[in-house]
Amino acid sequence: MKLTWTVFCGWLLLALAGCSTNDTPTTTDAPPAASKPAASTATGKPTILFFGNSLTAGLGVEPDEAFPALIGQKIDSAGLSYTVVNAGLSGETSAGGRSRVGWVLRKPVAVFVLELGGNDGLRGIPLTDTRRNLQAIIDTVRQLSPQAQIVLAGMQIPPNLGADYAAEFKQLYGELAQKNNLVLIPFLLEGVGGVAKLNQRDGIHPTPAGHRLVARTVWGILRPVLQQPQPAAGS
Repeated sequence: MKLTWTVFCGWLLLALAGCSTNDTPTTTDAPPAASKPAASTATGKPTILFFGNSLTAGLGVEPDEAFPALIGQKIDSAGLSYTVVNAGLSGETSAGGRSRVGWVLRKPVAVFVLELGGNDGLRGIPLTDTRRNLQAIIDTVRQLSPQAQIVLAGMQIPPNLGADYAAEFKQLYGELAQKNNLVLIPFLLEGVGGVAKLNQRDGIHPTPAGHRLVARTVWGILRPVLQQPQPAAGS
């Protein structure tokens, strides 16, 4: 996809101004209140948990317009039996996600969609740190919810911090997916990133129309995963 890098430069400046999550892992008894909607549900259905930043949280749109909710609608239309939980937290970095993932996974999930790292890249955090944090999140999911299928949402950044950094940032998602045998969404914002009419005035967050395209991208990868037989509880 050809990205409009002028718009992405706005991404960089606004994201740097708007992110408030610490860059280093911290130990907390509970995450901020914003992540509480991602807590457990008691429907008896297997859970799909979306774990990410403001893109997942749906900053600037109604909750039912964010792509995780749209995936829930697609699940219902397809006659599949899952509960969708949105654990998105605006401003989240991979370090912040690492610190709260254990709290979020208080109950096992069937599918864990990991959408983090974008804020790291926009802030120029060393790729070794981002890789280490994402790997730690993956390891925690495997420990606390060993039956979960992990889906990794890839992200790309503009070359403002150097073409090599941007290229290596893009590659780390594929490398993590291959190393850990994960399902990979190559680029979460395919067809949306850098397209002005599909993003809000900040140039960062998708509009409702943008979220619909993101949901289409995610659904194309996620649907085959959800159609696989689920292991019996306790097996």
